[in-house]
Amino acid sequence: MTAAYEDQHEGHSIVLVDGVCHFCQGITKWIIKRDPEGKYHFASLQSDVAKELLEKGGLSTDSMDTFVLIEDGEYYTRSTAALKLAKGLKFPYPLFYVFIIVPKFIRNAVYNWVARNRYRWFGKDEACMLPTPEIKNRFL
Repeated sequence: MTAAYEDQHEGHSIVLVDGVCHFCQGITKWIIKRDPEGKYHFASLQSDVAKELLEKGGLSTDSMDTFVLIEDGEYYTRSTAALKLAKGLKFPYPLFYVFIIVPKFIRNAVYNWVARNRYRWFGKDEACMLPTPEIKNRFL
């Protein structure tokens, strides 16, 4: 990642999402509306920046079936990423973090079911979403 990107996004949690998935694009917009402080910044899993970050975290650069939360140098995926992210949003969403007590294999089974079906249910684009000027600074 270039020094300019690192400076602009330093101190922020990074969310890597499937940039062509309509569901994932919707989730990204949903997060932005509930994150008034701009804690979360975003990158498409298809981007070079995301590939670099995934390699740095020891994660596969081939898989588009999860989103990744990078927070304080730690990498979280699937249901754990979703719950950790909810914890950082404005009230009442941090209350969802209580579901972290559900065994991971159960949480991830539900997560994987949605991930497997997201294109069929919500569709996908040929290219990644372009952010509006108001939120462009939150994208890597």
